[in-house]
Amino acid sequence: QYAHLLKENNIKGSMSKKATPNDNVVIESFFASLKKNAFRKIYKTKKDAIKDIEFYIFFYNNYRIQLKTGLTLIELRQAALAE
Repeated sequence: QYAHLLKENNIKGSMSKKATPNDNVVIESFFASLKKNAFRKIYKTKKDAIKDIEFYIFFYNNYRIQLKTGLTLIELRQAALAE
């Protein structure tokens, strides 16, 4: 059913090969952070939830400093492009 739903909506599923859990570690980390920081309330409307999620994604990319690098994701990407 899951695979059919994905195909029906033209979505490519992300499935790791057996014994390779690191394939999705970046997105899993993002979603854990999103759940912990953005969903601290019950939303009255879907529009309100989307607004907060969009704000959090903007914050996550532009202002959240990674402890490991001391840079935001945007700064990290810009530095990689400059090399």
